[in-house]
Amino acid sequence: MSKQHHSSKRSIRQFWRTLGPGLITGASDDDPSAITTFSQAGARYGLATLWMAILAYPILAVLQEMCARIGIVTGKGLTDLVRSYYPKWVLYLLVGLSCPAFLLNIGADIALFGETGHLLFHFAPPLYCSVVFTLLLFILMLFLPYKKLMGFMKLLCLVLLVYLVVPFLTPQDPKLIIRHSLIPTFEMDKNFLLIVVGLTGAIISPYIFFWQISSEADTIAVEASIKKINKISFLLMRKDILAGALFAVLIMYYVILTTGTILHDQHINAIHTAQDAAIALRPLAGPLSYILFSIGIIGTGFLIIPILSSSISYIVTEAFNHKSGLNKSPEEVKLFYVIIAIALCLGVSMHWLGISPVKALLLTTILNGFITPFLLFIILHISNNKKIMGPFCNKRFSNLVGIVALCLMLASLVFLGSIVIFKR
Repeated sequence: MSKQHHSSKRSIRQFWRTLGPGLITGASDDDPSAITTFSQAGARYGLATLWMAILAYPILAVLQEMCARIGIVTGKGLTDLVRSYYPKWVLYLLVGLSCPAFLLNIGADIALFGETGHLLFHFAPPLYCSVVFTLLLFILMLFLPYKKLMGFMKLLCLVLLVYLVVPFLTPQDPKLIIRHSLIPTFEMDKNFLLIVVGLTGAIISPYIFFWQISSEADTIAVEASIKKINKISFLLMRKDILAGALFAVLIMYYVILTTGTILHDQHINAIHTAQDAAIALRPLAGPLSYILFSIGIIGTGFLIIPILSSSISYIVTEAFNHKSGLNKSPEEVKLFYVIIAIALCLGVSMHWLGISPVKALLLTTILNGFITPFLLFIILHISNNKKIMGPFCNKRFSNLVGIVALCLMLASLVFLGSIVIFKR
C-alpha cells in the first residue's frame, strides 16, 4: 500500500509539472465577467444551459491547441505574426479593437474583485482592496522569475476548485442534473437566446488567443531551442490544453449548477454581477458557500488581470517590433512592463471615472463579439499557412471545429445586431 501511495503521489506531481500555459489559459477564461454570465444563466434559467458546458469543451480545446501550436512552432506572438505576414490595416484593426476591450475588461475585473474583497474584509473599502490587490499583482509580475510566476498562476487555478464544492452544500437532484447535462434545452425566447450568446462569448474570450500563443512561445524560449520541436513537445502541450479546457468548462458547469439550483429555485433572478451571486448565496446556502464563492471571484481576478495586462503589452510591443515577454527581466524589456503598469493604472482609474463595472462588462462583451470572429479567422489562416507553420499545419478535424466555431460566433453577432435593430 505504501509503494502504491508513493507511486500515485509521484504520478500526480509529474502530471502537475507538465501543466502550464494551457491550464492557466483555461482557468483565466473563467474571469469575473464570465462568472457573472454563468451566474445569470443559472439564476434566470436554472439548469437549462448546463449542456452548453459539455458542448464547449471540444471547441475550446481545439482552439487552444491551434494557438499553442502556433506559439511553439513560430516562437512569436500573434501580433508579431500579423505584423510580419499580413497587410498593415489588419495589424491596425487588431490593435484598435483588442486594446480598448481588454482595458475595459481589466477595469471591470479590478472593480469587481475589489468589491468582493470588501465583502470579505468589511473594514477595507472597495477602492483600497482594488489598489492593494493590483499593486501586489504588479510586484509579483516584476520580481518573480518566469517559472515561479507560472507556478504561482498555476496555484491560483486551484482556487477555482471551490466552485466544485459550493453546489453540494445543499441537497441536489442527480437525475435532473444528468438530464439537463446530456439533453439540450432550447427556448425560443429573446432573453434566453441572449444568454446563450453571452455564454458562447464568455467561454471563448479573445484574450486567450493572445495569451496562449505568447505564453507558449515564452515557455519554449525558456525551456529549449525552438529548433528542438518533437513529438514529446506536442504531446505535453496537448495534455496541458486538454486539462486547461476541461478546467474551464468544469467551472462554467458548476457555477451554473450552483446558481441554477440554489438561486433559481428561490426565484432570485436579478443577478447583475458575480458579487450579487455571492451575496444572494449567503442566506440560502450558508456563510461557507458565500465565502467560497467570494474567494473564487478574488482568485479569478488575481489570475485574469495579469493575463489581460500582459496581453495588451504583447500586442503593443509586438506591433512596434519591440522586445517583449514575461520570460525576460524588467531591465531587458522596460517598455513591456511600463505598458503593463499603464494598463493596470487605467484599470484602477475606473473607480474615479465613475464607470460602472456592469456597463463596462456589457461594452466589453459587445466589443468581444466583433473581435473574436476576426481573431479566429486570422488564427485559422495562420495555422493553415505552410510558409508560417511548415509541416505543423491544421488537420481536417481542427479546421472543421474551427470553422464551426467561427460560424457560430458570426451567427451570434448577426443575432445580436438583429436584436438591436428590432429594439429600435
